[in-house]
Order: sequence, then structure tokens, then C-alpha cells
Amino acid sequence: MVQTVLIYSMGEVIGDGLIKLPFIAGLRAAFPDARISWCAAKGETVYTGPLKAVVAGYIDEVILDGANGAKALDSLPWSKPFGGRTFDLVIDTQENLRRSGVARRGAAGRFVSAARQARSQDWPVAVTDRLARLLDLATDGQGAPKPLALTNPDALKAAEILLPSGPTYVGLAPGAGGQDKRWPLENYLDLARRVAAKGWTPVFFFGPDEAEDAAIAAREVPQAPQPERNRTDGLPVKGPLLVIALAGRLAAGVANDAGPGHMLAAGGAPLLSLQQDRRKAVKFRPAAARLEMLVAEDYGSGMDALPVDAVWAALEKLVSGVS
Repeated sequence: MVQTVLIYSMGEVIGDGLIKLPFIAGLRAAFPDARISWCAAKGETVYTGPLKAVVAGYIDEVILDGANGAKALDSLPWSKPFGGRTFDLVIDTQENLRRSGVARRGAAGRFVSAARQARSQDWPVAVTDRLARLLDLATDGQGAPKPLALTNPDALKAAEILLPSGPTYVGLAPGAGGQDKRWPLENYLDLARRVAAKGWTPVFFFGPDEAEDAAIAAREVPQAPQPERNRTDGLPVKGPLLVIALAGRLAAGVANDAGPGHMLAAGGAPLLSLQQDRRKAVKFRPAAARLEMLVAEDYGSGMDALPVDAVWAALEKLVSGVS
């Protein structure tokens, strides 16, 4: 019986951490009573920061300190990774063989290694599929990624207040870390007007550094709520936890290749993902239960090559459940 589980990684920034959430939910479902530890060998992960509240109840412990494989000297035989602790099951999610050897030393029972699997010809391209393969191997085919179910009562209550039941909500997240990943804001505004004309309710999601774009959207499409900015709930919930909770109220979402799209997917929203190039679209595919992707390079050069008509047609299919 598996009572202790160690997940071994180098660390997670926001995009990595969001992509891995269905894997984490599937892991907890497979081992509901086990103590699950997460080692970020380089000492940093969003699971102790922005996503800490999101993974509460799924991950019991995060290990950041120690000779856990980040340095070459950690492989020496007298080194004691994980403080000398061992675990019934270790799943190594990174692909470096030396570091995999360090992770192996923590396994008192089964050891599943991405570093070994990556040498096989059928190793998947998509990160989500790779994690699914590891979970399948660790559970003898019984485990699979699952949508993350939030249990934070404040987050669920805030989402209910900000997006009350009744309307058909369509989330729009125009932001991205790089300008080259952004579908033009004016196109999102056009899409929002089409959503409203259909009788649905467009909902804008803007990051903390996108106040100017948020103001433009409020002026151009005043009927579209911006629930993160116009708070009426008074509850102490914000950031990714709030976005993921709000995503559970959406009929669909549209987002660029960026963190907000992964948050909408993590919350269970059917997602239309607007991607710049096909290679990244495949590898970093959002872990949405229902996913449509449009790739700009299929239409021309740059994100503005994606026509609004094509995005609108894909969105209509997604909301209607045809996709």
C-alpha cells in the first residue's frame, strides 16, 4: 500500500505549475490517503507562492532545501537527498539522467522516471501527455489526470457572487507575457461585442499590469464585467485562486498562449486557445477538459493574422458543445 509519494521536479514557474494541476488532481485521486510530497530541487516553485492555496489538500508538503540534485555534487554517494528520507513511490518528472539518479535514491518502492521514458521513441510531445504517461505507469493504468476541484470556500463564494447563476458567461483573457503572443486587443473587443450580441455575457480577465487595456475594454464594452477589478464580494481571495474559481462559472474562455489561459483550463472552462506557432501549441497545450486551438501561423505571420471570423466560429462551436 502506498502511504508516501514523492514528486520530483526542478521547480515550477506559473505556466508549469498550472499545466501540472490535472496531474496533481489525478495523483490525489489515485492515492487519496497518501502523504504527497513535492520536491522542487532548484528551490523554487509556485506551489509555495501564487498556487499554494490552489494545491491545498492535494500536496501535503513541498521540499525546497537540501542536496536534492540541482548540483552535480548532490550525486556523490555520501550525499543525502531529501534529508535521507525514502518514499513508497517516487515519480521523477524531469528528464536529466544524473538528476534522475538522485531521485531514485529516495524510492523505497516503485520508481517512475521521465528521464528514462524520454529515451523511448513514443515519448509524447505535449507536457500534459507526458505527465499522463507517468501517472499511468505509477498506478498500473488506473490513474489519469483530472480537473482540479477547488475546495476553498471563500474562492467558491466569491466566484458565485461575482458571476451569479443565469447568464452564459464567456471569458476573454487578452493578456500575455510577450507582445508577440497577443492577439490584438481590438480583436478581443470585436469578439466581446459579438458575444454580447448573441445574448451571452463577455467577461474580461486582465492582469495587474494591464490596467490601460482594462480601461479601454471598460469604455468600449461597458456591459462586460471585469470581476477581478470590480470586486463586490469583500472576500480575501485574489490572483490565480480567484481566476480558477471564476473559470468554473464560464461556458467557455478565449485566451492567448499565457498563464490566464492555463488558469481558465484549470478551473474547468472549455477553452479556445490562440497560439502563435504550432510547435509550442502542441508541446504546451493547455490541460483543458475541452479544448479548441487556432494557430496564427496557419493564417499568416504574427498573431494579428488570426481572423476574428475564425475565432468567433470556433467559439460558437465550443459554447454550443459541438467541439
